[in-house]
Amino acid sequence: MSLAIVRTRAQVGIQAPLVTVEVHLSNGLPTMNIVGLPEAAVKESKDRVRSAILNSEFEFPAKKITVNLAPADLPKEGGRYDLAIAIGILAADGKIPETLLNQHEFIGELALSGELRPIRGVLSAAIQTQYAERTLILPAKNAEEASLCQGAVQKNARSLLEVCAYLCGQTSLDEVENLEPTEFIANHADLNEVRGQAQAKRALEITAAGKHNLLFIGPPGTGKTMLASRLPGILPPMTEYEALESAAIQSVSHQHQNDWLKSWKQRPFRSPHHTASGVSLVGGGSKPKPGEISLAHGGILFLDELPEFSRKVLDVLREPLESGEISISRASRQVTYPARFQLVAAMNPCPCGYYGDASAKCTCTEDQVKRYQGQTSGPLLDRIDLQVEVPPISISELQKPNHNQLEASSVVQMRVLKAWKVQTLRQQCSNSQLSNAQVEAYCQLTEEDENLLRLAIEKLDLSARAYHRVLKISRTIADLDESLKINTGHIMEALSYRKLERYRQS
Repeated sequence: MSLAIVRTRAQVGIQAPLVTVEVHLSNGLPTMNIVGLPEAAVKESKDRVRSAILNSEFEFPAKKITVNLAPADLPKEGGRYDLAIAIGILAADGKIPETLLNQHEFIGELALSGELRPIRGVLSAAIQTQYAERTLILPAKNAEEASLCQGAVQKNARSLLEVCAYLCGQTSLDEVENLEPTEFIANHADLNEVRGQAQAKRALEITAAGKHNLLFIGPPGTGKTMLASRLPGILPPMTEYEALESAAIQSVSHQHQNDWLKSWKQRPFRSPHHTASGVSLVGGGSKPKPGEISLAHGGILFLDELPEFSRKVLDVLREPLESGEISISRASRQVTYPARFQLVAAMNPCPCGYYGDASAKCTCTEDQVKRYQGQTSGPLLDRIDLQVEVPPISISELQKPNHNQLEASSVVQMRVLKAWKVQTLRQQCSNSQLSNAQVEAYCQLTEEDENLLRLAIEKLDLSARAYHRVLKISRTIADLDESLKINTGHIMEALSYRKLERYRQS
């Protein structure tokens, strides 16, 4: 009898828990059983592994083979365990030495020819293997993705035979070289292409500086979508941790583009259509996959034509906006994906789009306007910090020459960066993430300003959540002004960004 132990990694959300592959060869009828809660694709691996071993010029052991995937209560899916199972069988049969197995982890799907095929979620496995201080052996086609994990010791192979030759000391495997993200330059649309809309541009700057949520309200064709698409260009670059977490979500998702590795340090900008379902937004399925809010982690989720979304669909955003994560529960498992995104939305004030416009084009009744605006629930609007009107601009403004003289995104980004640094030094988080205790500590007002804010809150009939959000916006405006304290001007400007409440008061 012989026993071999090989280590690999499962995939649970963006986590990669350790799986120990125990292979036992014993006398008896030649059979192969896989235990440890394997799903269909894992059970089928015994046929792939057998053919891969035979086609790699090894003799398949004519013994009773038992493969245990521990821990037994962790669901196993996919072909990611093929390589580890094959290595375990060969080691238990004495075909390869066991001396190096404890120092390595193996991951990859096997073709019948013995070739290694790529898998999803290899980046999470690379990160966890680095923490475990082991060397990861992975398919060559996954090498570029795994290279995002700086400092990890990784080797890539093209076939089972190459891995066996390496373990026998007959050859070496190629090291996975770290991918240098500095060679990729962000190519965002510039803010100086937007004519007029000074208040909306200012709101974008505040949104970027404090990681606030934003809603644009205005008639069709006033530049709401154009403004929203400029927000990524004024946000600071992603940190290493944020970029890795975002890349790990892309890695486990079926939705990522082939060239996402070239822009892995750029903040994502997701813009789902208004026909999107709740599952497509928050994630789900029998095998839970990340939704749009997780794919937008560290970046922006833009919802155009907000009232056209189903109210039930929009309400699924309420908890993730507060917690920064989404937990998807199914009968057999629960998966948690990070979902810390900035919500940017755009809407018309009424069905025809011209309610409140000076041109008096609006043909909607008051009931139609209220019904249209009521498509978005109050609790969700409460979680949107800035609600800004985007009015039409004149033809003369559009025809002004020398738009390059307008403030560029790079200039605004420098001010945003400075405000971010102030927040990080003061409270180690953005202003939008301040707890109630931190709001009391860092958003102190004079007695006169407190009275002013209380009157405004009563006049607009705002909730306690909206009250705290006004204070957080005021703190961000003060940081942009390089002011240590919040003053009356900061509060008045913050209150001016509650347009929807003023619509409803009128």
